[in-house]
Amino acid sequence: MSNVLQTRDLTKVYGRKSSAFKALNDIDLTIKKGETVAIIGKSGSGKSTLMHVLALLDRPTSGKVIVEGKDSSSFKQRQLNNLRNSRFGFVFQQFFMNPNDTVLENVMLPLTIAGVSRRERKRRAIDALKIVELEDKIKARANDLSGGQKQRVCIARAIINNPEIIFADEPTGNLDSATGDRIINLLFDLNREKGITLIIVTHDEDIAAMCARQIQLKDGVVENDTGAKGGKK
Repeated sequence: MSNVLQTRDLTKVYGRKSSAFKALNDIDLTIKKGETVAIIGKSGSGKSTLMHVLALLDRPTSGKVIVEGKDSSSFKQRQLNNLRNSRFGFVFQQFFMNPNDTVLENVMLPLTIAGVSRRERKRRAIDALKIVELEDKIKARANDLSGGQKQRVCIARAIINNPEIIFADEPTGNLDSATGDRIINLLFDLNREKGITLIIVTHDEDIAAMCARQIQLKDGVVENDTGAKGGKK
């Protein structure tokens, strides 16, 4: 399998001088195409910071994030935006939906940003909503959906561009257990059926155990990395 993401001496510091806090400290990782990866650790361990830096939503203080062999520090802002919009999909604990827009409009948003024609946007959005079994909610307002339905809309939005990687930050944190199970199964189905690399930040041991790899952080350092061992798809 080819490498999709690598970090080299990755460090992230917040604040300055006496108030400086090192959230990540010299992290070296290689993530391969099609892997399922859980980033785990206690609150404050740096797991969400690591995901945000990997997803190019935040820049490291020092070190490198390498995307398919290219150092991301060489990318201009427009290149970063295009990369995130075309190759990455995002599913967060907070849904980040436009509450008064329709489900269809929310799902189409990445393609709207990319300048895709409305006809093509609509076609691909409907296809994505079929995958998450919400095609009957196309005209519904986001405000009128349940939490589980909102999260499924977010997954449809995340996959509309056929991303290579889905980043999921506590994707079941606001859901009941039955709905959470459905969301997680949907994400792993996408990994198996489409080969999408799945990177999940979670405190849920059951979700972590579903991943083929668990990266455990403590105080901004990788304390344990199971690699391909210790997990199951």
